[in-house]
Amino acid sequence: MADKMELHKNNKHQGKYDFPRLIENYQPLKKFVSPNPYGTPTINFFNPQAVKALNKALLITYYGISYWDIPKGYLCPPIPGRADYIHYLADLLQEGNNMGETKPCRCLDIGVGANCIYPIIGHTEYGWTFVGSDIDPVSIENARKIVTCNPVLAHKIELRLQKDSRKILDGIIATEDFFDVTLCNPPFHSSKEAAEEGNLRKLSSLKGKKITKTKLNFGGTSNELWCEGGEVRFLQNMITESRKYQKNCRWFTCLVSKKETLEKLYARLKAVNVAEYRVIPMSQGTKVSRILAWRF
Repeated sequence: MADKMELHKNNKHQGKYDFPRLIENYQPLKKFVSPNPYGTPTINFFNPQAVKALNKALLITYYGISYWDIPKGYLCPPIPGRADYIHYLADLLQEGNNMGETKPCRCLDIGVGANCIYPIIGHTEYGWTFVGSDIDPVSIENARKIVTCNPVLAHKIELRLQKDSRKILDGIIATEDFFDVTLCNPPFHSSKEAAEEGNLRKLSSLKGKKITKTKLNFGGTSNELWCEGGEVRFLQNMITESRKYQKNCRWFTCLVSKKETLEKLYARLKAVNVAEYRVIPMSQGTKVSRILAWRF
C-alpha cells in the first residue's frame, strides 16, 4: 500500500505517503512509522491502530477533517481506494457536460458505515451532499458524531437507519427523493469463515508465505464484511429493488470485488430492463476492482 499505482488522475494520494507532512499534522502517527528494509518510511499495515492513525492523518491533511474516530472492531478502510471510487463517479456524472460546469450532486451511500468515508471525500472534494444508510445503529450514531463534530460537514450529510436487514433501497429512498448517484461497497463474503479465509489468502500473498492465523487488519463487523449469499446475492437484490426507484435516481452504482460475479449481475440487469449498464475498472497497485453502474 505504500506504493500506490494507477490511481485516478485526480486522486490526492498518488505515489508514496508523505509521512513527514502527515506526522506534522497528526503527531500520534509518529510512533507507528519506521523505515522498511529499503529505508523508506512506512507503517505496519497489519496493525489496526497504525492504519487508524494513518487514516486520521490523511483526513486532517487532505480533507480538512478535525475529528474522526470509529468504534473498536469497525471497518477502517484504506482511503486512497475509497477516494478513487468518488473520482470515477465524478467522471460518470460529468459525461455529456460539454460546458464543464459542475452542479451540486446528491448522493446515496448504501452502507455508510461508522467511518463515513465516502461522504467525507465526496463533500470535501466536490461539494456533494449525501444521505448515508446503514443497518447498524452504532454505525449511524458514530457517523452522525463525525458529521456534527466537523463544521465542514454540518448539514451536508444525512444519516438514515435501515430497519429491515433484508432490504437495501426499500425503506431508505422516499417518494420525493432524487439522487444523482448511489454508491455502495457491499459485504463481499458469504460468511465469517469465508471472510477469514479471504484475508488469509491476501496476507499469504503479500508476505510470500502461507499464513494460517490472523485477524482482519482493517477490522470490520459482520454486516460490513459478510452477508447471506455474499456480494452476488446482495447486488442481485439491489438491482431488483432499483427498478422500483428508477425515477428517484440517475445512476445506480456499486463496487464488485470478484470479476466472476459480473455475469450473474448482467443477467439480473437485463431482467429488470435497464437502459444502460457499464463496468468501470479501478486499480490500486496489485488490487483490481470495478464499479458496476446502471440506469433506466
